Amino acid sequence: MKFLRQVLESFRFAWQALKSNITRTILSLLGVTVGIFAIVAVFTIVDSLERSIRESLSFIGDKVIYVQKWPWGFGGEYEWWKYFQWPEPTYAEYKYLYENLESASAVAIMDFKGGTVLKNGSNSINALIQGVSYEYNLISEIPIQTGRYFIPLETNNARNVAVVGADIAAALFPGQEPVGKTFKLAGNKFTIVGVQVKKGESLVDFGGSPDKKCIIPFSAFSKMFQSGRRNADIVVKGFPEDEGMKEVEAEITGLMRTKRGIKPREGANFSLNRPEAAADAISGLFAVLTIAGWVIGSFSILVGGFGIANIMFVSVKERTNLIGIQKSLGAKNYSILFQFLFEAIMLSLVGGGVGIFLVYLLSFVKMGSLEILLTPANILLGLGVSSIIGVLSGIIPAMLAARMDPVIAIRAK
Repeated sequence: MKFLRQVLESFRFAWQALKSNITRTILSLLGVTVGIFAIVAVFTIVDSLERSIRESLSFIGDKVIYVQKWPWGFGGEYEWWKYFQWPEPTYAEYKYLYENLESASAVAIMDFKGGTVLKNGSNSINALIQGVSYEYNLISEIPIQTGRYFIPLETNNARNVAVVGADIAAALFPGQEPVGKTFKLAGNKFTIVGVQVKKGESLVDFGGSPDKKCIIPFSAFSKMFQSGRRNADIVVKGFPEDEGMKEVEAEITGLMRTKRGIKPREGANFSLNRPEAAADAISGLFAVLTIAGWVIGSFSILVGGFGIANIMFVSVKERTNLIGIQKSLGAKNYSILFQFLFEAIMLSLVGGGVGIFLVYLLSFVKMGSLEILLTPANILLGLGVSSIIGVLSGIIPAMLAARMDPVIAIRAK
């Protein structure tokens, strides 16, 4: 009860200090508000960007390795002249990995053809064509809204069937059920067997937006586009228990070297790419933005901290007589210290709370496909930093008040 009374009394003194000079208080807390806003806003935007990228990665699979000619470059020197001489992965190499890989849960082959027009009478749409083998749905997420995915008979026998994105279905068959209907692709008739769930706009779309993608069997793709049979991307998915994908990566390397006849002392002429590398590279950029947010916010918080310290020194001077009376009536030093320290923390929390509220308002601002979400962790971060600033700004004035001689304090004017 005694502690609660002290808290309520400190709260009352702090509220009186706020009301006594509104203009001075607002100007002093402005620095804390701007600083907390800068820090929390940067963390919130970075978290939102990372969440958007992680969601995009779900469409290209988890624990996946891409066997390709070109390595994905993220900084440093890119030796393109060396990679240029490397051969493309072939269908024969895909079959070899498919038949011999033991540490993989799924192996697929795929290829892309962009800028292709799909037609149904007078309706048409420019789409990205993706040829895939049957096991591709075990590697990459293909959420079906209506219809179904391919069956092995369709992929093995090069049937002209397709799983289309929501935008393609709406453009070719407006107001109709598209499953079972046909459209023309490169002069060939294809039957829609499935329509994907609409994803909507995304900040990052690895491999293109699913809404404007037409997926067909790789065998049918290779008949229409010669590049499909000559080369493509081989995709391998490891088992969940393969931590770091070390086992499957080592097995892929060994099998590819064997298939291509690479001698033990010769370097590999293929690349094993991981989607996580892209996310990690982008996360590195986000780390720089986070540091920049801390630096910018720290300067503002420093100014705000000095402002709160100034308020507290003035508050101690104005209440010197009252401090003497409290101590003469038996108030302990820690009680006086806590009273002023609580006031400084409260002032800082008010400034921080306003900054967090501004970030919350920022979440309602439309930023294209990026959804800004203020998380509880970032709210606690802002309040925590505000509390620390309050303690650092108020500790010296509070100690001065606690150490006052009651007799001298009472006589002060």
